[in-house]
Amino acid sequence: MSQTFRQPEILEIARLEGKVTVDGLAERFGVTVQTIRRDLTELADNGKLDRVHGGAVLPSGVSNIGYEDRRALNADAKTRMAALAVQHIHEDSSLFLDIGTSTEAVARALLHHRNIMVVTNNLNVANILVGNPDCEVVMVGGSLRRTDGGIVGPLTIRTVEQFKFDIAIMGCSSVDADGDILDYDIQEVGVSQTVIRQARQTFLVADHSKFLRSAPACVGSLRDIDMVVTDAPIDDGIMSLCGQWGTQVAVCD
Repeated sequence: MSQTFRQPEILEIARLEGKVTVDGLAERFGVTVQTIRRDLTELADNGKLDRVHGGAVLPSGVSNIGYEDRRALNADAKTRMAALAVQHIHEDSSLFLDIGTSTEAVARALLHHRNIMVVTNNLNVANILVGNPDCEVVMVGGSLRRTDGGIVGPLTIRTVEQFKFDIAIMGCSSVDADGDILDYDIQEVGVSQTVIRQARQTFLVADHSKFLRSAPACVGSLRDIDMVVTDAPIDDGIMSLCGQWGTQVAVCD
């Protein structure tokens, strides 16, 4: 395969998996590791990837990828994480589900739960849960973000402050090496921080790619989270921090 055709496929693999490795790409394409290193260097020089030890990752940035693209990223993993997360959600519970494709997966996994109340600032979550007649759905007020059906802003925060949730189910854009939870939209960050304060327990649902990306706005820390649900073992450093903080990490099968 020529460089012209190989590099777009490398970018697609990085987009789907969050990271590519030199050895893995060399095996995949049947070329030498030196050839792959040249590809990754050229892609990095063009700002399309960031080089890391042994491979490359999607570049850090200040804007998120498109919502429909995010729906396609690690879709199977999100389904499996959602199935694991709802095992810890009892019936007769009050929940908050925030904005994101991972929380949409959780909403689908809740379609057979009975006697639950779900408060959400995600129009997509509300539309999914319409299919569960045993779920009371409460939409918070605020400004509609048309790109993803999210509701954000000061009115959203004031509405969230009227509740005390048994469990909040959160997504995020990134988790960095310090265990900080990051996002792109400062208005969404304010809502997320309020939700964490108003919840008795908070679950973060984040696939492995979220530990390879970066975002500019800090929501909080994994020390504020009761359980992280993910699809692959996470970095030893972050695991050590979670152990110190008492944050449980659940990895789906």
